This record gives sequence, structure tokens and C-alpha cells, in this order.
Amino acid sequence: MTRKDRWLIWLFLAPTLLLLSVLMYYPMIGTVWESFFQTSFINPEPKFAGWAIYEKVLASRDFPEIVRNSIIWTLGVVLLQNVLGFLVALVLNQGLPAQGLLRAIVLLPWVLPGVVAAILWRFMYDPQLGLINSVLIRLGLIEDNAAWLADSSTAMAAVILAAVWKGFPFSTLIYLAALQSVDREQIEAATIDGAGPLRRLFDVTLPAVRDVIMVNVVLTMILTFNYFDMVWVLTRGGPQNATHIFPTRIFETGFGQFRFGEAATYGVFSILVLAVLVALYVIIQRASANRRRTA
Repeated sequence: MTRKDRWLIWLFLAPTLLLLSVLMYYPMIGTVWESFFQTSFINPEPKFAGWAIYEKVLASRDFPEIVRNSIIWTLGVVLLQNVLGFLVALVLNQGLPAQGLLRAIVLLPWVLPGVVAAILWRFMYDPQLGLINSVLIRLGLIEDNAAWLADSSTAMAAVILAAVWKGFPFSTLIYLAALQSVDREQIEAATIDGAGPLRRLFDVTLPAVRDVIMVNVVLTMILTFNYFDMVWVLTRGGPQNATHIFPTRIFETGFGQFRFGEAATYGVFSILVLAVLVALYVIIQRASANRRRTA
């Protein structure tokens, strides 16, 4: 490659790099810088505090709760969303009647704006008029109306359920595309050899879509960890911090309490976690590409 070719490559990359710098890298650097300055509603003028804000956040009682909630939230949503998405994709891949209509219906939750979906579930969880309580009482599973979002023991599960409903069509779409690329001859050969549906699933289908599953799991972890709308609209992090995760804590601390230094500190921790997940995503993508080239 000549010097002219290298300059031409950088010339074509320049607009993208400039856009990334303005929209991503500059705000990230600004967040790290702001985390060293302390502000409040009474004293809005930034005052340099150094590492004191980090020490304050790490020593606070809320920080371990937010870490624990973020782990439960992320793993719960990712696990259920991927399992449900894969099962629905298996059903839609069977050539059912009106398959196009069924796929459109499945995609409806995903195309709904996050705030709209959260408001819908808030009405469904309403203690007096909600559909959830009505159905459970008729089935005899509960005796009285339950305040799902107001009880710290059920709030997180309720929010996870709503997020899974909102997000599983994304995984379904990814897995359906992967299932349609599975070699039909291998499935037919396994059928001829006497393999049942479960045997074909574990011996043929899952190995064929393994790379897609790994990539989608990491991708949904990135999206879920940084998801804000559903939790904030449903519970605002309550009750008693039972559903506070990093994005909701950042929003509440920064825009609700005007403690932008502490909010930026939580943002730095969030960036570190996302950086690890993004690095894992890139590693899996490269490993998958290498396997396809050597296959």
C-alpha cells in the first residue's frame, strides 16, 4: 500500500472519526473530567474535589445496592429475553400458516417506544384496575390485589417481565435469521438417522447458531445495562431503591438533585462496565469471523 492510498483511507475515515469524537469521545472525556468536581442545588458552581467524590460514592450505602440491582436486572432480562426469543424463533421457523402476520404481531412490542410500553405495563400493574391482578385472581393464584410496583420484593421482577416483553422480539428476529441459514440437509440427515426434535436441536441447530447466540447475548447485555426508559417510568428506581440501576441513579442524582459530580462518577463506573462488554462483543465477533474463514 502506497502513502497516497493510506492518506486516501484516512480521508474517507475522517468524517466518521470526527462524528464519533463529537458524539462519543468528547462527552465521555467530559464525564470523567466532571466527576472530579462537586456541585449541588445550593452551590451550583463546580468545586474541584478530586478523588473525594469517588470515595464518597464507593463508601455510600446505595452503591452496593445499585451494583446488585444492575446485575440482577441485566442478567434477568438478558437470560429470559434470549430464551424466549429463541423459542419463539423456533416456532416461527416451522412454516406456520399466516407466518407473515405472526411475525408482524411478534414484532409489535419491539417497535413500540420504550416510554409507551412502560406506561402500558404501568396500567397493567395497577393494584385496582390492572389486568395482571384481574387475571391472577380469576386463576386463583392470588386472593387480593397486589401492588407489584410498590412492593420492594416484587418490583424488580415486575420491571424485568415488562422489559422482557419489550425486548424479546429483537432476539427473535436475530435468531430467526440464524435458524433460516441452518443447513437443511444436516437436519434431514439427522431425521433419517432417527434423531428426535430435541436431539436435532442440540446436535444440529444449536451448534450451527452458537456464534449468533453468543453475539446476541453480549449485545443484549450492552443494551439492557444501559436501558433507562422502562425502569424510570415504572418505578423511578423505587420502592426503597429496589429497582435503582446505574442509568436511573445517574439521571436522579444529576437532574433531580443537581449533584452532577456524583452523577458523572456513576457514569464513569457505567462506562467501564460497558467498555468491558463492548470489548467482549468485539472479541466474540472476531473469533466468529475467524471460524467462518477457516471452516
